[in-house]
Amino acid sequence: MSILVFGSTGQVATELKRLAPDAIFLGRAQADLSDPAACAAAIRAARPTAVINAAAWTAVDKAEAEEAAAEVVNGDAPTAMAEACAELGIPFVHISTDYVFDGAGETPFTPDHPTAPLGAYGRTKLKGEEGVRAAGGPHAILRTSWVFSAHGNNFLKTMLRLGAERDGLTVVADQIGGPTPASAIAEACLAIAAQLSVDASKSGTYHFSGTPDASWADFAREIMAQAGLDCTITDIPSSQFPTPAKRPANSRMACETLAVFGLSRPDWKAATTQALKDLGAIT
Repeated sequence: MSILVFGSTGQVATELKRLAPDAIFLGRAQADLSDPAACAAAIRAARPTAVINAAAWTAVDKAEAEEAAAEVVNGDAPTAMAEACAELGIPFVHISTDYVFDGAGETPFTPDHPTAPLGAYGRTKLKGEEGVRAAGGPHAILRTSWVFSAHGNNFLKTMLRLGAERDGLTVVADQIGGPTPASAIAEACLAIAAQLSVDASKSGTYHFSGTPDASWADFAREIMAQAGLDCTITDIPSSQFPTPAKRPANSRMACETLAVFGLSRPDWKAATTQALKDLGAIT
């Protein structure tokens, strides 16, 4: 397959480079998502056999103050990409988020559950989803959560740094979800793109998150334990860690429909071990 990837330095894009080094990767210098028309033009010029969008506005709190700009990147650009892919009749794989839900209750959200974003980031990502579906081409919207890896900025790397500096940390314990390794997301995107290229009937919206579900505090404790850091994690409620954007309390996602692609939820604890090895934190 000839794959075109939007994104070059993010966590998932970095893993895609490792898995598919022959793919074409477009960073901001080659395709700025603030210019949707240019993104569509890049697809038409390259004429790949599949497109993966691994780029997005991910600054959740900043989106609250700059929603219009975030909407172009997260909403208009994926729509333009999907329309170009539909014209060419090629698969478009788009990464979305659990933030399209309101986080209510304790039941895992199914792909067809009604959406109700709590803030600007979720609203902009939802607009992108709607545009991808409306384009009408072969596509997969892959909603994921709590992405981590040995690359970029993420919770695992932050905890590893702070755990080495401090004897104790307070971490939110009333937000529950599935930490998801970027490596597994990249593998899923490639598998989905390949299958959609031969069977467009698999088009749709899917959930992909790590197992087992845990709180941020649980995740932090696992990181400290695996890294051998003597840092005590104390549970706190979200109310003690206010942020401009409200986070979903329930980020659990039902991932059973992924079986159509032969995929299942990745083990985030095993992936944490690998990430720590990649970072040189453990041997």
